[in-house]
Amino acid sequence: MTDDVQARIDEKVKGSDVLLFMKGSPLFPQCGFSSRAVAILQHLGAEFDSVDVLQDQGIRQGIKAYSDWPTIPQLYVHGEFVGGSDIMMEMYESGELADLLQAKTGTEAG
Repeated sequence: MTDDVQARIDEKVKGSDVLLFMKGSPLFPQCGFSSRAVAILQHLGAEFDSVDVLQDQGIRQGIKAYSDWPTIPQLYVHGEFVGGSDIMMEMYESGELADLLQAKTGTEAG
């Protein structure tokens, strides 16, 4: 793991309000968990950026060390690690994810 990879990840995380590290792209997810994460964000109407970890082996391994989380996808909101697919699903079902996205992006509901 190089400091350069960590710096690139940090720059991406801090440069985006809502960022999803995933396998594939939002239009063509390469795993079921990434597909579910994209579906949740799209259902909530969230604007988000994505990073395809399959395109960069350094980032694919580096993001796991960056977040201390072993799996992909990983969601970040305003530079803070939210969680992976299962956590996103739980937060979505409880309404917590919608609240977090609204609070962090400044959009008002209703």
